[in-house]
Amino acid sequence: MTLRQDCEQIVRQAIAAVQPDEAVRRALEGRAFPAGRLVLVSVGKAAWSMAKAAWDCVGERLDSGIVITKHGHAQGPITSLRIREAGHPVPDEDTFSATEEALALTSGLTEADTVLFLLSGGGSALFEAPLVPPSELQDITRQLLASGADIVEMNTIRKRLSAVKGGRFARHCAPARVFSIVLSDIIGDPLDMIASGPAYPDSSTCEEARAIARRYDLTLSAAAEYCLEEETPKALDNVDTVVTGSVRELCAATARACRNLGYEPILLTDSLDCEAREAGAFLAAIARSHQGTNRSLAFLAGGETVVHLTGSGLGGRNQELALSAAAGIAGLADTAVF
Repeated sequence: MTLRQDCEQIVRQAIAAVQPDEAVRRALEGRAFPAGRLVLVSVGKAAWSMAKAAWDCVGERLDSGIVITKHGHAQGPITSLRIREAGHPVPDEDTFSATEEALALTSGLTEADTVLFLLSGGGSALFEAPLVPPSELQDITRQLLASGADIVEMNTIRKRLSAVKGGRFARHCAPARVFSIVLSDIIGDPLDMIASGPAYPDSSTCEEARAIARRYDLTLSAAAEYCLEEETPKALDNVDTVVTGSVRELCAATARACRNLGYEPILLTDSLDCEAREAGAFLAAIARSHQGTNRSLAFLAGGETVVHLTGSGLGGRNQELALSAAAGIAGLADTAVF
């Protein structure tokens, strides 16, 4: 095999090990729900796959449900579930109307009822009921995306501008129980930050939100400024949460795939948090430092990078990282970055 073929096989095997459908099946295995109504709400870029797996596991128990995923990510109908596609990374009118549908489905529930809430990356844009005019929320989202703010900083702001983030969706569902299966896409798996924590108490403070707004010089209306001062729910007693599919799990799966092909995996970090171009240069530097070895080494780094935009570009973290790494590994033998 060529080095590129090895890389592609490692990627396929690692991703297969943390697929959303398998994550949901593991979380639902042996799970029993009360005799009341069971309503499914699945949100995020992996929402369709997660909902399909949930239907395969507990479909006969579901009374109703909705799937909200990114435009182009739905893979067809799932029996009686409502399938909606919406905007990402900036919420659009489809986001707002789909979220209204989800709120309607989960209104008026009782203590005997349960909401099966499936959450994955992208939920901050795909699940939104803004507390400010929608156009302003979209503008603030674009400002944050272009600023270089990391995902925790972005979501600290976004959850205060929303009627469903920062634990507010779980409060809306009360007194029904919420069983939340979370596919983590954030370093350290902070439940209040993944998709801006619709079903988890907020750990951030108003002071932190104000500091972020100042740091990135956000343009905010008086209404948005007021929202930053509002506290989000700090206590929720109707939620059970299972976290699965995290970056840490992906790194472990990648290491196994490397060993299967005869490479010695070395985990550099599962908490990488820096500019994409810096990450690319760092990985290239690691490769250059080990050119003299006679071993087959695989250096692994998991995390999330950011990009500062200038001009009218759209950005792209993976592309920027790859271009930065390409410059650093030019001329090296038997070396690849992916």
